[in-house]
Amino acid sequence: MAAGAPRGLLRAGGKAVYPSSVIMNVVPAQAAGVGSLALVSPPQAAFGGSVHPTILAVAALLGIDEVYAMGGAGAIGALAYGVADLGLEPVDVITGPGNVYVAAAKRLVRGVVGIDSEAGPTDILVLADADADARLIAADLVSQAEHDELSAAVLVTDAPELAVRVATELESRVARTKHADRVRAALGGRQSALVLVDDAEAAAAFVDAFAPEHLEIHTTDPDATLARIHNAGAIFLGSQAPVSLGDYLAGSNHVLPTAGQARFSAALSAMTFLRPQQIVRYDREALRAVADRIRAFSDAEDLPAHGDAVAARFEA
Repeated sequence: MAAGAPRGLLRAGGKAVYPSSVIMNVVPAQAAGVGSLALVSPPQAAFGGSVHPTILAVAALLGIDEVYAMGGAGAIGALAYGVADLGLEPVDVITGPGNVYVAAAKRLVRGVVGIDSEAGPTDILVLADADADARLIAADLVSQAEHDELSAAVLVTDAPELAVRVATELESRVARTKHADRVRAALGGRQSALVLVDDAEAAAAFVDAFAPEHLEIHTTDPDATLARIHNAGAIFLGSQAPVSLGDYLAGSNHVLPTAGQARFSAALSAMTFLRPQQIVRYDREALRAVADRIRAFSDAEDLPAHGDAVAARFEA
């Protein structure tokens, strides 16, 4: 582990159990050389108030031996400030997904600790043209809508016929899926939509304005479409790259910016846990060569002692 590496807090799941989230948080932290990792996961009534055994097994495989049965906003506060009675020391960085209460708690402790982002409900945006497969698009929209009633599932296309086919596919697929009520609520919410635009340029502009967490591109030339896109957390090219691939196997991180935050932030990575430092070293002659420029700046800003601090090094 790298010297001076921060202590990290990793969250695993909410009501449900998400071992993939543990992996997505732990591996970048370990790659960054984080010296100490703590993991929190909600207590499970079915297992006597302990952490779900699947989470414990994943933690063991990853070498995490500091695990706490706690969740929600309370866990964020406890691990940001520490709990002496548990021997729990404050962490330096908090990462991991959660509900709106967790996101609010992370906002409150930001500045006391570092955070990855204020992750809210998941979203997927599919950009498609007339040649796209409506059946696959519907399947992918449903796959993200099953997370939460507040999940956003959006199709943007310049092909009205495709939008009609996708709407028809959604009706039949939602009726067959396990979490039909949850999916139906998400798809029927104001956050989800089938959006018609005039052309490919307008579609790309819509994507950049929405700044999706997950973007799927189902077009005849996905690389050409990609060249028009600037704001997205993770981008999946072509009909054979569903978001599920990134969630579980592709190697991309699925701790991603939500709620349009892809305009200014990126996926969790090793960089989340690293702290670049600026180191300056000059010898006497190098400093002498720039002394007059420092004096010019310091005098212009009416901070002459700044220039004096340089001049002092050349006084007899």
